[in-house]
Amino acid sequence: MATDILTAPTIVGTATRTRVYKNFIDGEWVEASTGETFEDRNPADTREVVGIFQKSAKADVDAAVDAAKRAFSKWRLVPAPRRAEIVYRAAEMLIERKEEYSRDMTREMGKILKETRGDVQEAIDTAYYMAGEGRRMFGPTTPSELPNKFAMAVRQPLGVCGLITPWNFPMAIPSWKLLPAIICGNTCVIKPAQDTPLSTFNFVRTLTDAGVPRGVINIVTGFGGRVGSPMTEHPDIRAISLTGSTDVGRTVGTTAAKTFKHCSLELGGKNPMIVLDDANLDLAIEGGLWGGFGTTGQRCTATSRIIVQKGVYSEFVERYVERAKTLRVGNGLDETIEMGPAINAGQLQTDLGYVEIGRSEGAKLKCGGNRLDKGDYQHGFFMEPTVFIDVDPKMRIAQEEIFGPVVSIIACENLEHAIEIANNIQYGLSSSLYTRDVNKAFAAMRDLQAGITYVNAPTIGAEVHLPFGGVKATGNGHREGGIGAIDFYTEWKSVYVDYSDRLQKAQIDRPE
Repeated sequence: MATDILTAPTIVGTATRTRVYKNFIDGEWVEASTGETFEDRNPADTREVVGIFQKSAKADVDAAVDAAKRAFSKWRLVPAPRRAEIVYRAAEMLIERKEEYSRDMTREMGKILKETRGDVQEAIDTAYYMAGEGRRMFGPTTPSELPNKFAMAVRQPLGVCGLITPWNFPMAIPSWKLLPAIICGNTCVIKPAQDTPLSTFNFVRTLTDAGVPRGVINIVTGFGGRVGSPMTEHPDIRAISLTGSTDVGRTVGTTAAKTFKHCSLELGGKNPMIVLDDANLDLAIEGGLWGGFGTTGQRCTATSRIIVQKGVYSEFVERYVERAKTLRVGNGLDETIEMGPAINAGQLQTDLGYVEIGRSEGAKLKCGGNRLDKGDYQHGFFMEPTVFIDVDPKMRIAQEEIFGPVVSIIACENLEHAIEIANNIQYGLSSSLYTRDVNKAFAAMRDLQAGITYVNAPTIGAEVHLPFGGVKATGNGHREGGIGAIDFYTEWKSVYVDYSDRLQKAQIDRPE
């Protein structure tokens, strides 16, 4: 059992007792080599410091990698079904701790309780799925081309994996990376986003309580240049998995290539939802609201573009905007709230900046666009749900990832025109189509350039047992989730067993 996660409580300000969290290296909670820390504050009420975390540096990464490397020599030999049993126990523990962890997540990330409960549930679902994969890491057996010879391929772990996770799904996405990695026999060093480290700590604490041995999972907190870069450059890290921006992904991918690391990049999105004339408008409007404003638009799969056929454009806009204006914005711990704050001041300024960009480009601001900073909002990063209409597909607000509650509505002539608009973008993560015509649905599934396509559902809502990821600038071809994750965290070894008791020279000895 690891030592206590916390130091003694520290007085912060005049009234708040704030816990100080340490790095988790080789089964011990240790301070950063720098002696520096940073605060994790509630974006809905910045007066609250959720926790104080270590501001780490290269020396801390090196210590974590050394621990993971030592642990790998033993962990890789633990039978995969035994590794899976530990993960299964962790899933059961997460169920018991779900409400506690959900409330912690709302405090540090801001999204509403219904969504943070879903985030924890996704980690539970991933744990159950990956526990099953502990008995399913199948490899092919195949006939040899020579007599008395057996041929097969088996999966083997990579070694130490470096995991860099974002703030918007601070338990779900770590679960996507950590669980398949350890099920496959790898060991890990994880850097959680500096805005939301507590949720990753809660997740790893649960895995440790379930029996994951010391050194198998290590946490190093801090900032990208001082922690993420040393991880990407470290010669003993054999795989890097990043969920983040396209710009950061380009840097990570280039650096990882220098030491021939496996590298999985899940990056940006600018996801289109197409609404055709024959769509169920009630369903499409609710889906567009959930896709556009769920998680305050802070999802790589957010419905940031709605492409509506001209026959229903006016009605859709009127009803969509009317509903957007009624969304309740506030502190996500209030069960009646429908949209929380932006994650931090920088993201809020980015969101507001794109409102000005949209106005300057000539798009029509139909609702929202303002910061909420009066009364209960004054200590948080709140913004109104924002809708632009009559947007030209070439405008920046229709091309660039905003990552906030800003939705652009674009008119189209027909399905073919809608798909052309949808595909004319650098990204290709998620997409959706609302129609009652099965022929059009299948044409869209074929022609939309995206890693994910939904029919009669918004662009959010992926399930853990299917591959998750995109095309074009959204990533580098790898997938999270399902068998795609097992593929990334293993490599193939081909095995030949010759029981002929004589030298056979493969193709040379082929009989004529």
